[in-house]
Amino acid sequence: MDDGGAGDDTMTCGTCGRQATGEGLAEARVRWTFGTEPGRTAWVCDRCSRLHARSIEGKLDSEWW
Repeated sequence: MDDGGAGDDTMTCGTCGRQATGEGLAEARVRWTFGTEPGRTAWVCDRCSRLHARSIEGKLDSEWW
């Protein structure tokens, strides 16, 4: 199961590939969006979350946004 690195020292955005490490990791865990998709879990960075807010709220599969 992919957790975007939530248990590691790095988190990776499932949309754009942006990574949070070191001091930015704690902030990312608060600001990033966590979601589950068939067979996996994923993190989406704050920028991508804002850009795709309507799609996320509408529960569209990420392949559509």
